Amino acid sequence: MRLCLLMLLLAVPAAFATPPLAASAPQDTPGSVHADKVAAFERAIAPYVAKARATYPAAKKRYLAGLPRGDGFYVTTRLHDKDGKWEQVFISVSRIAEGKTKGDDKITGTIASKLTLVKDFARNQPYTFPESELMDWTIAKHDGREEGNFVGKFLETYRP
Repeated sequence: MRLCLLMLLLAVPAAFATPPLAASAPQDTPGSVHADKVAAFERAIAPYVAKARATYPAAKKRYLAGLPRGDGFYVTTRLHDKDGKWEQVFISVSRIAEGKTKGDDKITGTIASKLTLVKDFARNQPYTFPESELMDWTIAKHDGREEGNFVGKFLETYRP
């Protein structure tokens, strides 16, 4: 049975992020979910994705106003390759631009997660996607603390 691999979002990735994360920042921990368990996984994370999406407008507003020096803004989405595989990843945000329709602004940044399954993408590759595909957000503070990361914090304790 084919495995659907995803980056379990336990923390913001410490390497290759802009700006550099504090040495005390939590580390990203990859994990996987068997194809027959994906539906249960989706149900389990749904309330945390909903909370992230509900609180994203305020986090976005803070980002657009300018975060304190040394803090970084990350969002979580899924990358899909031509083989139908996907990974859940962090994107280090560099810009949010107004979309063509209300509520569908475009997020641009670089892939900050180490990829293990999708082959059409690479770490540090620029990537743009609509806000409708956002699953979570994280503000990584310069001192190692984080805000948001609702899905990631849940996944720290998730046992399928």
